[in-house]
Amino acid sequence: MYQAIPYSGGGVRPYLRPAETAAVAVAVKTETMAEAAPASRAEEEDEAAVERAVSESPVVVVGRRACCLSHVVKQLLQGLGVNPAVHEVADEAALAGLVSSAAGGGGEAAALPAVFVGGKLLGGLDRLMAVHISGELVPILKKAGALWL
Repeated sequence: MYQAIPYSGGGVRPYLRPAETAAVAVAVKTETMAEAAPASRAEEEDEAAVERAVSESPVVVVGRRACCLSHVVKQLLQGLGVNPAVHEVADEAALAGLVSSAAGGGGEAAALPAVFVGGKLLGGLDRLMAVHISGELVPILKKAGALWL
């Protein structure tokens, strides 16, 4: 059986006391272009992976890791019977570059997460929901080869 913790009515609780002021040290790291080059190579590899996934899979979702909107997109598509390929990226800035390059450089800004159907950029969650509500999503998915029924 559990024991109740007694309530102390008066006194100041220790976790509510103001913290001691401590000196904060800020470290600034400078890096040269040679050190920054591997990051650009990683971005190029991500771009190539997204372009390859878009060309190989009928439905691809590109989004940030642990993003609730990406989860909603995946659940909506899986509820319709589609198993989308998912490409997750940690950084939103890198993701925007990946989506614009995979979209063919058309200059359009893609909402995140980006949904590609049949090798073409469909849009973000708002566009996916609009197409689903209007009843146009299932024919688009059938045309792309993601649905057979």
